Amino acid sequence: MFIWLPFGLILSIFRLATCLTLPFNISTPILALTSTKWRLKGSIPHSLTSEAHLLACNHKTLIDPVYIAIALNRPVTTVTYSLSRVSELISPIRTVKLTRDREADAKSIERMLVRGQNLVVCPEGTTCREPYLLRFSPLFTEQADEVVPVAVDVRVSMFYATTARGFKGFDAFYYLMNPSTCYEVEFLDAVDTSCVRVGEGSSIEMANLVQGVIGGALGFECTRLTRRDKYMMLAGSNGMVGSKLRREGEGKEKL
Repeated sequence: MFIWLPFGLILSIFRLATCLTLPFNISTPILALTSTKWRLKGSIPHSLTSEAHLLACNHKTLIDPVYIAIALNRPVTTVTYSLSRVSELISPIRTVKLTRDREADAKSIERMLVRGQNLVVCPEGTTCREPYLLRFSPLFTEQADEVVPVAVDVRVSMFYATTARGFKGFDAFYYLMNPSTCYEVEFLDAVDTSCVRVGEGSSIEMANLVQGVIGGALGFECTRLTRRDKYMMLAGSNGMVGSKLRREGEGKEKL
């Protein structure tokens, strides 16, 4: 692995430059020549190529929404709870940070949908390497009359692009440094969530339904573990990035 690092670093810079400077329909064949591949399972619903939708996917790495954009060959926006400044700067798609303030986040999502943007959300709130799905936050089911579940999976040959401890800004580079990678994307049948918006259904039950649909497509086990549970088990922390953690600490000191 250590022998590969210098070559992997050069390869990651080339792959990143290709992705950032060329449109997806040109960059993806070039990336495939460097063994960075992706595969579409099934077909893309016709409506996704012409209309704006709210798409909910499971969360394997921070690159999940990028491959959804590549599959659609359309720009998408993704909302994130915690993204390093480095990852934000090198992202080939638009990213919007959520605050974990339910009302503020709901308004942000609603504004983007009103503008007609394809919006990708990862309701788990954090990545999960294992064949499990963490509990889905129900917020996304309250923002649209229809949600399109997207099942994603990834295979890497050396480095996995998630960090439980330490600086997360290099996660994308770890992924791009792999000798070979392959993403799989599958668009599933849309789930009608209009009953939640009119107050006739439970947002939690609807979120569990979407989780079950994605878990069934992937063959993953659905759990009730949360983002906080994951980080407490792996890193002994709540998983917040440094700046936000400092702000919370300052707030507690003032109290």
